[in-house]
Amino acid sequence: MGGVINVLAKFTGDTENKEFLSQMSHPALKLIGMYLGQSVFTFFYIFMLTNLGEKVAYHMKSDLFKSVLKQDIAFFDAQRTGEIVNRLTSDVQDFKSSFKQTISGGLRALTQIMGCTVSLFVISPKMTLITLLCIPSVIAVGTVFGSLLRVISRKAQAQVEKTTAVADEAIGNIRTVRSFAMEDQEGDLYVKEAEKTMVLNEALGFGIGLFQAGTNLFINGTVLLTLYLGGYMLSSNQLSAGDVMSFLMAAQTIQRSLAQISLLFGGVIKGLAAGARVFEYINMEPSMSLKGGKTIPDDILRGDIEFKNVTFAYPTREKQVILENFNLLVPSGKTVAIVGSSGNGKSTLVALLERFYDVNNGLITIDGHDIRTLDPTWLRRHILGLISQEPILFGTTILENIRYGKPEASDEEVIMAAQNANAHEFITNFPRGYHTMVGERGATLSGGQKQRIAIARALLKDPRILLLDEATSALDAESEKIVQSALDEARKGRTVIVIAHRLSTVRNADVILVLHKGNIVEMGSHEELLKLKGYYWALTYQQHQQPKAA
Repeated sequence: MGGVINVLAKFTGDTENKEFLSQMSHPALKLIGMYLGQSVFTFFYIFMLTNLGEKVAYHMKSDLFKSVLKQDIAFFDAQRTGEIVNRLTSDVQDFKSSFKQTISGGLRALTQIMGCTVSLFVISPKMTLITLLCIPSVIAVGTVFGSLLRVISRKAQAQVEKTTAVADEAIGNIRTVRSFAMEDQEGDLYVKEAEKTMVLNEALGFGIGLFQAGTNLFINGTVLLTLYLGGYMLSSNQLSAGDVMSFLMAAQTIQRSLAQISLLFGGVIKGLAAGARVFEYINMEPSMSLKGGKTIPDDILRGDIEFKNVTFAYPTREKQVILENFNLLVPSGKTVAIVGSSGNGKSTLVALLERFYDVNNGLITIDGHDIRTLDPTWLRRHILGLISQEPILFGTTILENIRYGKPEASDEEVIMAAQNANAHEFITNFPRGYHTMVGERGATLSGGQKQRIAIARALLKDPRILLLDEATSALDAESEKIVQSALDEARKGRTVIVIAHRLSTVRNADVILVLHKGNIVEMGSHEELLKLKGYYWALTYQQHQQPKAA
């Protein structure tokens, strides 16, 4: 461009311009070549950067989700679902956007700054040195500002998590919200959290705006200084008109690049904070691995279960001991029912056997093997079958919900499992049969239907040990009778632990245990325990409003 300006200055006022085109063609062609090269490289780097950004986001999401799935159950006890989902969505998106903008704008800006700085030194070292004297102070101020804004950005993103969690809970439990007419209160709670988010983001915007305003003031002052010095050196014949124009264009390119970097500053701050939160979960190591350990060969597997001096308290409330020096032996092929009032540790036994948590002291064994030495995935996939009080179904077809228990199962195996769970008849009555969509969490099915699908899902993997955690307590009498019939069929040939609050479901158990404050206070058959007139008799009386032996 400087060459073009020199040719123009040379022929200014010259009416005889026969040589103008020949002298102008060389710098003009060079300039056109530069513009074409710039266009090609602009396309190349934007296309490549888009691919790179999407791959980075893909790997971050994949690694984050896999890491979350591997975390201990205690992690999910402490974290709200909305906060975890927010890191998977908003934080990854913020990091991707910041990454692409920073690399795109930042790489171009830094390259132009370095290239144009070299050009400035070539054109006029004296003017360049004078112009660059103020830069160190700007860098120092920017560093201090950056650290302050990073703190605000982290607080803002943490508040976004809280806001998302409130919305997630309200929407996920909309039936409960609606049944208690709590729409206004949930709305007010969300607005309150959203307002805190707004205030923090406004503070972040104020700080970024202040930084960018100061940066622009410095940059514009630098251009003014360049014009003043350039004019002086032009008047004293130290520089040509083309050199002054070249210097000014290079300085303006640096100005635009610095302005671009200052604009990127806010995005970089937000991206760094988002990336730190994502990698916090990615790098988090669970205390118990999902895979690794020994397995018991099928030909010698019996299904004996023993709790030996087990002491346990939940990680989220370590001072409240649920089980203390607890002992229990469940022989293979037997059905043991555990009853007692709420809060006495019944469901805790199932959670420990599933190894959702590890015991604080003592050990739990299957066929004499400490379950901590067994492969957890093998244990849950092949040995244990859990049917809980509130079965959770996925928003897909009935066929796929049952097949969840054994992904490689054929349609015939799925249908057989449904028949064993007394579910085949009601499934085939649906217009689309096994291909009926159940809705989110099985919302379109009744409680009894959901429970029978859950039983079929558990039976499909043919577990050696069946765990029934209040499996019929949420059902009406008719549904309970059908589901209980399916459970009685499922128990044959298996070791079964039945956790029950409703005593009508445990009459046929081989042994009934009464749990009170984490200890076994009574043990025996239904008739034997009634004769004792102790805890079990009292529970029976409470449920029937009159003693059996009246």
